[in-house]
Amino acid sequence: MSRTPTRTKEEFRISDPRTNDRIRVPEVRLVGPAGEQVGVVRIEVALRLAQEADLDLVEVAPNSKPPVVKIMDYGKFKYEAAQKAKEARRNQANTVLKEVRFRLKIEAHDYTTKLKRAEGFLQSGDKVKAMILFRGREQSRPEQGVRLLRKFAEDVAEFGTVESNPTIDGRNMVMVIAPHKNKSEVKTEQNAQRAANKEAARTARAGSAPGSAPDADAAAAE
Repeated sequence: MSRTPTRTKEEFRISDPRTNDRIRVPEVRLVGPAGEQVGVVRIEVALRLAQEADLDLVEVAPNSKPPVVKIMDYGKFKYEAAQKAKEARRNQANTVLKEVRFRLKIEAHDYTTKLKRAEGFLQSGDKVKAMILFRGREQSRPEQGVRLLRKFAEDVAEFGTVESNPTIDGRNMVMVIAPHKNKSEVKTEQNAQRAANKEAARTARAGSAPGSAPDADAAAAE
């Protein structure tokens, strides 16, 4: 039976939910293993149903009245949660903060060039730090910098969204754009596209090879 091993209070982390016999309330709102709503039942009934299913009873919403518990494989749940956290940390570590610098009076051509560069960074799964470098009296016109950065955010909206709004950083103004897709998702899509291209090329070669079905039909017609 997938029961949570007995541990002392010191061994339990604060973040661990209460499970099985550690749930000390008279009544709970029970959710079944498939997510079905069982309703409010006595804790003894919930524990018995979990035991009969060879699973654990886990408190998922302790502050509810009554607390919400779910019948699940707690060991599997903790493993999957750890894997998701590991993947999130890996994606976060792989995300690079790229920088694109502007002048307040930037020419249209230069703006387009920097915009395309930023779009490439975002498409690759990297964040973009857009920075306006103020000169002299330009520092007294921050509203113009805000307008430029907001225009930039609108122009790259297809590939990313604003993570931090324009803020003053010394003599500069900065804004961070986060990509819609992280590096892991981008890599997965690229691998899928490469596999599809290879399959299409293989199919095309097979169709044009001597003795293929179209060639055989043509020979029969002759």
